[in-house]
Order: sequence, then structure tokens, then C-alpha cells
Amino acid sequence: MFEDLTYRSIAGEKLLGRLYRPAAGGTDTLVVEVHGGAWTLNDRTTNAPIHRHLAENGIAVFALDFRLAPKHRYPAAIEDVNYGIRWAKANLKPKRIGGLGTSSGGQQVVLSALQPERCAGEDLKEDARLDFVVACWPILDPLARYQMAKAKGLKNLVDAHHAFWPDEATMKEGNPQLVLERGEASAKPPMLILQGTADENVEHFRADRFADAYRAAGGAVELVKFDGQPHTFIAKDPASSASRDALERISRFVKSRS
Repeated sequence: MFEDLTYRSIAGEKLLGRLYRPAAGGTDTLVVEVHGGAWTLNDRTTNAPIHRHLAENGIAVFALDFRLAPKHRYPAAIEDVNYGIRWAKANLKPKRIGGLGTSSGGQQVVLSALQPERCAGEDLKEDARLDFVVACWPILDPLARYQMAKAKGLKNLVDAHHAFWPDEATMKEGNPQLVLERGEASAKPPMLILQGTADENVEHFRADRFADAYRAAGGAVELVKFDGQPHTFIAKDPASSASRDALERISRFVKSRS
């Protein structure tokens, strides 16, 4: 059902991506998936329920490992995600390619989608432009999340920010919300945002604020709120009615872009 492929070797470190092919075996429609974990945890297996659901619905998935903090700080992970998208274009040759990110992975994939030229060049001629994006409970404003975590005394989140981000200036620079507000987005692919209202890791109104800014900048975005659902609710309980609804919405959105 899947195979692990090395998509990048950098400074002696091999980065793997897990490729899920649908039963038909093709990669015409491909989703590059970027896991969450506060930039410091997890790997390409974290969101397996999402990967399997998409593959079962005829959509290929390439789930990335990438360099993690504290060993690798910003912008290393962003560079890996950008490279992974370009590698997938060059080697898997999809007709349509999108990105899906959860939590901190949402920050990474949305930032790369807004500014696909960030890591252009290197040894791949392909660009990193995406045809669509799915962001699940994403950290769309890392500076605001940092300030919230400090105010609420959420030490694990504060520590994760310190591990990944050198300072607040970089939280502003690599900030999808502020990239939009500063007029620095060179691309605005169609986007689906899923957000639970009982999320203690990110204030759920941040998704509304981003969606408003995205539309104001000329982008098309659908925001779906899930009442009473916590952070990472699909991974926590894939069989729940909310998770099943969310998974169906993801697959329908991706198919609508194919």
C-alpha cells in the first residue's frame, strides 16, 4: 500500500517520504503531506488515517519527514517541504499536486504555498507551486500562538517555539497571516481549512482571521469549523463522526481540484 522513498539528502541526513498509491496505482492527483508536532516531534507516519483515507479514495499521498528542531531551526523544515514538493513534481510527475499540513505542518505548507519561490534552484528545475492546499488546525500566525502560549503558561508550546524559532522577528517573517497582510504572497491556491472550536493549542478564531485576509487578497478559501473538537481530532479518534466528516470533506475538496 505504501513505500518509503528518499527525497532529499542534506548534510549526511537522508529524508524519507512515504508514498501511498491508490488501488489504480497512479499519482495523477498527489497530496504532499506535512505532519505537525510543534516543529519538534513526529514523522511521516503521524497522520496515517488521513493518508489511508485519501489513498482509498483514489488520491496519492507523499508524506514527508523533514528536519526537526531543536537540532534544525527555522527555516530548515520550510526548505525541506519546498524541496519535497519540487522533488515530487520531478519524480512522481502528478498532473495535479496539492499540499496538506496539520498544526505546525500547516504553517509550513501554507507558507510554502504562499511563497513557492522561497527555495528555488538547487538541483531541481521544477517550481514548488501548488494547485490546492488543505490546512488542518494550522498555526497560521506563529507569533500570535507564541503570545497565547506564554499568556496561558503552556510551557510545552513555549519551549517548542524557542526550539524552532530563533526569535520573534522570525516568527513574523515566516508567518502566513502576516505574509498576506504585508502583500508578500506570490501565489494563492484554493484552500480548505479545518478547525475545531475546542482547540487548546491554537485560538480557533485565527482561522477566521486568515480566511478573511486570504479572500481579501484574492484567494479562494473554504473554512469549516468543528464544534467542540480538539487539536488533532482526526488522529485522536479517526472513527468519530467529526473525523469521518472531516476526512470526507478533505477527499471531496481534493477531487474537486482534480
